[in-house]
Amino acid sequence: MKLASRAVGQLPAGTMSVGAGLAVLAVGSYAHLAIAGHELTIRGMASMSVLWAIVSCLGIGLFFPVEQELIRHIAARAVAGEGAAPAVRRGTLLAGGVLLIVVIPSLAAARPLADRLFGGDIGMVYALCGGFLGVAVVSVGRGVLAGLSRFGGYGTQLGIDGAMRVVLSVALALAHVHSPTAFGLILTAAPLLSAVATLRPTLRGLQPGAPIPWPVLCRGLGMLIGSSLLAQTVVNVAVIDVDLLAPGRPAVVGALLAAMVLARVPIFVFASLQAALLPGLAGAAAAGDFRQFRWLLGRASAAVAALGLVVGALAAVVGPWLGPALFGVQHVLHWWDFALLAVGTTCYMLALVLGQGAMALNRHRDQLLSWVVGGAVLVVVTLLPGEVNLRVELAYAASALTVAVLIGIVLLRQRAQFSRAVADSETGQAVIAGRLP
Repeated sequence: MKLASRAVGQLPAGTMSVGAGLAVLAVGSYAHLAIAGHELTIRGMASMSVLWAIVSCLGIGLFFPVEQELIRHIAARAVAGEGAAPAVRRGTLLAGGVLLIVVIPSLAAARPLADRLFGGDIGMVYALCGGFLGVAVVSVGRGVLAGLSRFGGYGTQLGIDGAMRVVLSVALALAHVHSPTAFGLILTAAPLLSAVATLRPTLRGLQPGAPIPWPVLCRGLGMLIGSSLLAQTVVNVAVIDVDLLAPGRPAVVGALLAAMVLARVPIFVFASLQAALLPGLAGAAAAGDFRQFRWLLGRASAAVAALGLVVGALAAVVGPWLGPALFGVQHVLHWWDFALLAVGTTCYMLALVLGQGAMALNRHRDQLLSWVVGGAVLVVVTLLPGEVNLRVELAYAASALTVAVLIGIVLLRQRAQFSRAVADSETGQAVIAGRLP
């Protein structure tokens, strides 16, 4: 506990504001799944689990990079004294284009998607597209709020999103609604309502500035989307894998989703740090303040490592009985399942922290290559013989660890370059000042 306290003693400004909103969102997300687990059949909860995993994997994988690039460009413009309005306009158009690219094919293939993933319920495909819409809208709003360091508004949007998930889930339960589609549409309604409620602080005082060319905005976006999709695949694909590899075991699908939600509690806490970390890293990199850059990255890494160890230990102890009690799933997993998921979560958070540093330094390609290798590890371990849930859990931990190590190596090499650059700069200044021959 002392380690965690020291690690989180000094974090980027805005972490606590975002953390308060994320706490509400976490409660809302858990309440949503818990109520759905008690109201839906085993097959219905399996469909809900797959929907949740796909929205988290593909939706966040596609649109979170838009949010991050908005944060990076807006923060850098603030350092340079440039207005953010041009970046906001281009970011909105970009999110809309990505949304069309993913929704149109989904609707065109609605029937085969419904048959393969949702037990023939075509309404779940519409809920899936709605989930993509919700993620797209909030990605722009949160990118603007974090880029402008309006973390109070960012936290408020998160809090409203979580509160609406509770309200809507309770309303469906009181109305005795047992439709997976109805519970799935909450992933559309809650984020949209939160974006509308925080529209004023999002748009307040946006200043005009020099246009931002599309090549500048999109220069690293393709690689960042690739990295993000692979990252979301690593953290979410276990549920989908079990559904595909063991289609006759819907109880395991629901139980694994509940276990992953519990084991990933630290990710909700980490997200508050992540939202405040990238603007700080991007600003430090833009200003050439590499000492501040290393300090922020080191503090964040220590914080998530401590958080993962503490929460992971608790998940391994209480997870096997807490999952069935909260989410109404069957008792089919054991303490070692939760321990493996907790190890994977800790490594995953470290990979994300280090990835923030790589992105702030425009090392998009190195970050993508690291996730590609991690994705390959995920596939290889998943296809090994053995119990399917154990395989996907091991694959999660092994792939996340691989990515964290590879990105760490990239940053260590970059640190050596920084040190040489600083030494050369100081030597040059000393020569000019006449302190060295």
